[in-house]
Amino acid sequence: MKIAYISTYPPRECGLATFNCNLIKAINANFDQPILETSMVIAMNNSDDVAEYDYPKEVKFIIRQNNQDDYIAAANFINESDVDACILQHEFGIYGGESGIYVLPFINQIEKPIISILHTILNTPTYLQKSIIKEIAKRSAKIVVMSNKAVGFLEDIYQIAKEKIQVIEHGVPDLEAPAVNPIKSLPELRDKKILLTFGLISRNKGLETVVKALPKIVSHHPNAVYVVLGNTHPGVVKDSGEEYRDYLKQLASDLNVSDHLIFMNKFVVEEELIDYLTAADIYVTPYFNEAQITSGTLSYAVGAGAAVVSTPYWHAQELLDNNRGRLFNFKDDLGLAEIVNQLLDNPEKLKALKRNAYEYGLQIRWPKIGKLFIDVVKKTAKKSDSSEKFLKQIIDKSLIPEFDLAYVKRLTDDTGIFQHAKYGIPNRKEGYCIDDNSRALIMALMAYQENKNPEALNLLPIYMSYIHDLQLENGNFRNFTSFSRQFLDEEGSDDSFGRTVWALGYLIHTAPNRSYAEFGYE
Repeated sequence: MKIAYISTYPPRECGLATFNCNLIKAINANFDQPILETSMVIAMNNSDDVAEYDYPKEVKFIIRQNNQDDYIAAANFINESDVDACILQHEFGIYGGESGIYVLPFINQIEKPIISILHTILNTPTYLQKSIIKEIAKRSAKIVVMSNKAVGFLEDIYQIAKEKIQVIEHGVPDLEAPAVNPIKSLPELRDKKILLTFGLISRNKGLETVVKALPKIVSHHPNAVYVVLGNTHPGVVKDSGEEYRDYLKQLASDLNVSDHLIFMNKFVVEEELIDYLTAADIYVTPYFNEAQITSGTLSYAVGAGAAVVSTPYWHAQELLDNNRGRLFNFKDDLGLAEIVNQLLDNPEKLKALKRNAYEYGLQIRWPKIGKLFIDVVKKTAKKSDSSEKFLKQIIDKSLIPEFDLAYVKRLTDDTGIFQHAKYGIPNRKEGYCIDDNSRALIMALMAYQENKNPEALNLLPIYMSYIHDLQLENGNFRNFTSFSRQFLDEEGSDDSFGRTVWALGYLIHTAPNRSYAEFGYE
């Protein structure tokens, strides 16, 4: 069996790249063949320079993120290869186009079965983000997520069938503490109580919460230090350099805790990361964003048997349940300081957290995770062998222009929307009709509901006013009006009546404010 993996890949410094590399190794461990015979990587590049990274031999094709031709060429390359299935890693930010929409023509061109791993699932997606996830699910034989909460989101928000979704937790390496930990021997960490956070640094990590907590922590535990392990995120460096890191240093200086804040500005390999995790007394993830459905760093910390203290983002709520860690509120430096001091004051509580985390971590080590993925791939490939080829979509959705109300606005004046146009020019001779204004009201409501488009909101009272003006005393409606606002019929057709009632019902159901809903009722 041979699998194509679509993802970022080392040496690119990226959590997704590390995940994909570990997944390939875990799956390949189940085969008695070299990795080049069982695996093929389609690597996502974040620049136009295909030589930017010195990729290993398993990388057979490089997609430049913003080059649409590369996506189609890669899909054709996969189709002509001997792979049995594809594993697609999905994060909005690694694919080109708005919200990563270039992934859609790519997967629709692929003729092999696809298993998609969703690393980010939003509970309030934009219309486009929601559409992309739904299209990925439609084209995928299986959707893999890493938490139970993600399953609920996919069912309730994205309307994806539960039987298409499988939970496979984020894998962790075999994290065993070394007999002699070299980190504890470092001069700046010798005889210290170590608080640790690792990963690529950016503002949404919330590291300032820990820095603000340090004065209360070091007043109780003068030998406590906070180690921030990792480079600044490349995207952050590109946009604002080391501004965030400098801010943290200045904050520590203002609080007189500079000696207790230690930056290890480097991207560590897995072996060195294990040393840091097992040396840490407490691991902290102080992230600001609740809507984080997966955190690889959190999984690693739990797998290493670290005592984890975290803000209650979604993955932390689930992974740290059953006393596998402690939670504090977002941006609550006082709450964090209290928990840290309690744990450092009570070694038995600290050991209990570490023991619970370690025991759970044994269940999510990469060899076990690899076997779960093998089962999914085998079932998918077997099912594909006995089924028809996937039908390609006639329309490439990435080529559809962005939604624009310019033409609708051109056809609308302060009376309503014109009944007809000539070469895109409003035909005033034909006047207006309630049929078209009812349709226009529904369209404007949909546009506002999906995109919160302010232009659509401004159009609503025009169409509502037209409908109101044409209603008769008996509740029925006229249909036609001239450009000079003269009624052209005494009573409209049954068809126009039905469409108007439909529009008013839709208004009541989706009105952007209570007064518009009351208008519909009346």
